[in-house]
Amino acid sequence: MKRLITLLLVVFLSTLHVFATSGELGKKLQSIDAISEIEQLHSTIYTGKYVVKIKQFLNPKDSSAGSFTQRVIINHVGFDRPTVLVTEGYGAAYALRENYQEELSRLFNTNVITVEHRYFLESTPDPLNWDYLTAENSAYDLHHIVTLLKTIYPEKWISTGISKGGQTTLLYRSYFPDDVDFSVPYVAPWNKALEDGRHEVFLQQVGTKKERKRIEAFQKVILKKRKDILPLLEAYCKEKGLEFRVSMNEVLDFAVLEYPFAFWQWGTEISVIPGRSSNTQMLFDHLMDISGPDYFAENQSFRSFNVQASRELGYYGYDTAPLRKLLSIKSAEGYFNRIMLPKGVETNFDPTLYNKVKTFWEQNDPKMIFIYGEIDPWSATRVPDLEGKKNFQIYIQPRGSHRARIGTMPEEMQIKIIGQINQWLAE
Repeated sequence: MKRLITLLLVVFLSTLHVFATSGELGKKLQSIDAISEIEQLHSTIYTGKYVVKIKQFLNPKDSSAGSFTQRVIINHVGFDRPTVLVTEGYGAAYALRENYQEELSRLFNTNVITVEHRYFLESTPDPLNWDYLTAENSAYDLHHIVTLLKTIYPEKWISTGISKGGQTTLLYRSYFPDDVDFSVPYVAPWNKALEDGRHEVFLQQVGTKKERKRIEAFQKVILKKRKDILPLLEAYCKEKGLEFRVSMNEVLDFAVLEYPFAFWQWGTEISVIPGRSSNTQMLFDHLMDISGPDYFAENQSFRSFNVQASRELGYYGYDTAPLRKLLSIKSAEGYFNRIMLPKGVETNFDPTLYNKVKTFWEQNDPKMIFIYGEIDPWSATRVPDLEGKKNFQIYIQPRGSHRARIGTMPEEMQIKIIGQINQWLAE
């Protein structure tokens, strides 16, 4: 509370700049004109930590469209150390924590620059114009930040991100291939359509047949108990203040359809699935733990992601065939745009971005290490294996989920990955 009061006081005294700095890094940041706010934070890991706001143009190719400020968190080790650029795909509030440490930074003793994605949390323009929420514009955001901060950190740069942040890493690399020395995207999907189609096939093959049957049996039990489950779902949504464009019957359908994807994505143990004889409350509680309805709520926090997915990042569909007789909906086709976009937003998926990145991979051999989990449904749309590429490397953790990291890989894979990164850092 004291820090908040102090910050508000400084804002009141100066409408142009907020500077709460000390030390050499603070002075270097203060000298950059594009930075409008600086606040020093405490870190139990790094020798210096700052959160700054950097001015960005809504349309980097036309400044008359206006501007916004983008939140960037800087964790400092040394001016002579490499720098990891975290290309966040969502908000970056987590990086404010005093004990925050990124994996590559821990392994290789680097600085960390975490960039909050445009249109998320404190990096949301006002007024909100969805036209400028594009992958290309986000790449220009990162390019601008890297250009500014390379004046402070002149050593090697590594870009990285997790999930949608990993997507951001690879698309940024395709627009500005020489901004960083190499990239390490984690669990990064690359979809070719709004309902890509490959995820459904993946879920029909992942794990063992016995595991898949257990999951399907749970889905069917929930739908067969629809009359008993619906009152629990209605009370749950009312308590959480969730609102939907569709009926509660459809909300239940989609929560059940989402269940296998969410189950495998986070590496849930099959043993936690309640048996058929379990009471209704136990069955419902498990469904909420794995596949809650907030994901489909109108007033949820992922509206910016949903706009991006529907326009150019893509997503996945649902295979309704095994449950068709128990569902209230006839088809899930087109569900995303129908129930998950902000009011007033209408889009059509454009494959231009997918094709651009695909062409970049095929025509180049960028230094990139991709980390995936074997049972993670997002790996259904992982980057492709490309013949003749020395630097374009893919590692898949056996039975790994969306939590796959370098540190979760088998020891021999860890040794190979770390050795490759050390080699690139030494070049």
